[in-house]
Amino acid sequence: MSNSRRKFLQRTAAVVAGVAAAPLAAAATLTPRQPAGPFYPAELPLDDDNDLTRVQGRTDTARGTVSDLTGRLLDASGNALDGIRIEIWQCDANGRYRHPRDTGRAAIDPAFQGFGHTRTDADGRYRFRTIRPMPYPGRTPHIHVAVRPPGVEPFVTQLYVAGDPRNADDFLFRRIPVEQRPLVTAAFVPGEGAAGPLQASWDIVLGVARG
Repeated sequence: MSNSRRKFLQRTAAVVAGVAAAPLAAAATLTPRQPAGPFYPAELPLDDDNDLTRVQGRTDTARGTVSDLTGRLLDASGNALDGIRIEIWQCDANGRYRHPRDTGRAAIDPAFQGFGHTRTDADGRYRFRTIRPMPYPGRTPHIHVAVRPPGVEPFVTQLYVAGDPRNADDFLFRRIPVEQRPLVTAAFVPGEGAAGPLQASWDIVLGVARG
């Protein structure tokens, strides 16, 4: 076999190996799934927009530190997923969910919506205004997230606060492999202008193809 033929076959094998490895590399970036937990709303509120810090008909603002949560929804190849419904729900600043199974003794914050939804734009971007996640007994601060692409099972996960020391003792956070934990954490840092006191950026990567 000539040297040129051998080099061609070697280059071809390398390209094929790279193509075969690409899906595996992409799969490593997928956002890990997590349980929905017991407090998904038993009945969706009439006011379920993407601003959880205000409830329709009230003039006050939710207790807690107002935060802007933004990011993009992408498929495993990095393509934007547009027009997809994203939902979030979380406890209020008193550690209470708006759910009949939450039997906590603290008062429920009537100015906190507790649940909201939005749809991604043409670039896969989403935005929520909420409060910095708060702990409740047995759990580190987190936000529940559900993504509902049409025709497939909803994707559910939880978003954690980067660097929160309570993460290390949280039984669900500890189930996530160490190397994947950065994929479900976001830093809540001081914002500027209309972004509010805090802002966080978090991309969600799903193993689905763009439609």
